[in-house]
Amino acid sequence: MKIYVVSLAAGLLVGVIYGLLNVRSPAPPVVALVGLLGILLGEQVPPLAQAAWRRLPASAWMDQVRPHVFGHLPRGERSKPEEPS
Repeated sequence: MKIYVVSLAAGLLVGVIYGLLNVRSPAPPVVALVGLLGILLGEQVPPLAQAAWRRLPASAWMDQVRPHVFGHLPRGERSKPEEPS
């Protein structure tokens, strides 16, 4: 969860700097996000082609793609119930 907060804080800081300098964002937000999605998906084409060329099962390729595209999502840890004193 910490990485998401840091990422949001960095984005807000850059937004504030842009605002103070009276500069517009270099790309409309939707266009920028679609471009980033294209980059992420495009990075997966060479490993997919290699897996197909080597006739590996699709699961081998998906094991590589899942953590790279989706990241390692945070897992909530269950806290132990407090014992009465």
